[in-house]
Amino acid sequence: MKIEAKLFLLMAPFFAVVGVVYGYLVDWMEPVGFLALFLTAGMSLMIGYYLMFTARRVGMRPEDRLDAEIHEGSGEQGFFSPWSWWPLVLATACAGAFLGLAVGWWVLFISAGLAVVGLIGWVYEYSRGNHAH
Repeated sequence: MKIEAKLFLLMAPFFAVVGVVYGYLVDWMEPVGFLALFLTAGMSLMIGYYLMFTARRVGMRPEDRLDAEIHEGSGEQGFFSPWSWWPLVLATACAGAFLGLAVGWWVLFISAGLAVVGLIGWVYEYSRGNHAH
């Protein structure tokens, strides 16, 4: 993870410099562009520091070593719900929210309700029914 951390930490000053240059070129009159670049630099810093902290805690992965073998990366990579429909409900709610920004605010409120239902269903998916622990 050290490579990823260094990549994100090096992108932050790049975005900050580009934000200053962009702001200078538009005479600081167009606030969305340079502000977005400064926020991108900040987000890159946060991700880089998180990855650096995680790399110290987790240690070297097989991807980080030059002498690693392919079989060292095998095994369980995490837990994923195989038959979950809740991500589809949340994706539909997000699509409806973006549609609401273009069509009308009332669609956004309906999508927010659907998102709450989908998020609660996804969080409590393994607390009820056949897959309850």
